[in-house]
Amino acid sequence: MDSIYKAVIEALIFASDDPITPAEITTAIMSIDGSDTEITADDIEATVDELNASYDQHGNAFTILKIAHGYVHATKPDQAKYVGYLSSEKSKRRLSQAALETLAIIAYKQPLTKPELEMIRGVNSDYTLNTLLEKNLVTIQGRAETVGRPLLYITTDEFLKYFGLRTISDLPKPREIEEIMKDEDFLEQKRRIMMNGVEETAEEEEVQRELELEENEMETDTENETTIE
Repeated sequence: MDSIYKAVIEALIFASDDPITPAEITTAIMSIDGSDTEITADDIEATVDELNASYDQHGNAFTILKIAHGYVHATKPDQAKYVGYLSSEKSKRRLSQAALETLAIIAYKQPLTKPELEMIRGVNSDYTLNTLLEKNLVTIQGRAETVGRPLLYITTDEFLKYFGLRTISDLPKPREIEEIMKDEDFLEQKRRIMMNGVEETAEEEEVQRELELEENEMETDTENETTIE
């Protein structure tokens, strides 16, 4: 691969907000240099491997990952915890327990209808499904060939990006999940997340109480003014 295109590929991956696919990289290069430019997906993959080898050799803190069918620059695991310290968990896009549960069921059972989902969960899932659709974590694939032809739900590339997966097959197997659940680091991380959730809920309740107090005070002032008149 020409060193010029090596730099171009690196620049395109670096500049892309979302995982950029080999097809998008190829299109960008051909749009500038002409459709007769010889570059393939294999060339791009080989270039990414070369770039990562160079990053490792020079001790860079970042690498190129292949997730959601595309490439993205990411911080290496050893440095990620320091970067994470700067980004509070509160700033992350959170998913509720119900949303995570619903998303997990769809991910492992897809394509899945709403009645099938609710049969597994045991509760109505209208609100949760709408939330996941709005966040583009799930989408509608079509309709099932059953009575009533209910909609079929599947996960999206945004789901892969959110969880840092290359393909849906990268999801941990049930036995692997059991092992993860027993890991001490996982349990500690879970405890911290739960504590953050408790703190966040407490803050929301405090804000709500303050708003109610302000409203009561305003109502009292209004009543006093009316009485004086």
